[in-house]
Amino acid sequence: MKTRALHRVIGLVMLLPLTGWAITGAFFFLKAGYAGAYDLLQVRTYPLEPNIALQADPSWLEVRLVKTILGEHLLARTSNGWLHLEPRSLEPKPEPSTDEVRALVTDAFSANPARYGRISGIEGSTITTDTGVRIELDWTRLALTQRGKDTDRIDLLYKIHYLQWTGVNSLDKVLGALGIILVLVLSALGARLFFSRG
Repeated sequence: MKTRALHRVIGLVMLLPLTGWAITGAFFFLKAGYAGAYDLLQVRTYPLEPNIALQADPSWLEVRLVKTILGEHLLARTSNGWLHLEPRSLEPKPEPSTDEVRALVTDAFSANPARYGRISGIEGSTITTDTGVRIELDWTRLALTQRGKDTDRIDLLYKIHYLQWTGVNSLDKVLGALGIILVLVLSALGARLFFSRG
């Protein structure tokens, strides 16, 4: 196959990925809507009572003592993971009730009420809001993560940009590698056509 014909065929094959790269690349450059989509939702904390005496365990690698709307929490990291304890007794802090989850998460929403709105449902550690945001509570670490429709949309754009079109990891890697190879071949053929005219 002649250089010009091969260049045309590869150009047609790459038309869709190149268009996708250009559109998603422009979006990533402008970063429109990123602020809310990847907002760091944190449990709201309050000043601790003075003179809290703690007896640290030598097996703890890291310790955090915090106070939330639910009271005091002792978080200790061990070689096996995190422990969520009652600070005074060092007993495991029981899983929160639905009302306690609601109070803790609603208190955290005060940092950005426009994004989070109001809680519309609680199922276990998953909280949904009337603005379409889903929150996960990791009680062991006393941490919150959030994800909205905007987060899903941006993640979809990343998948389009990086040719993760099938959802099958091994196949998507082949597509990505093939896309890069075809761009290089297309560039080489274009350069050859350009210089051969001179």
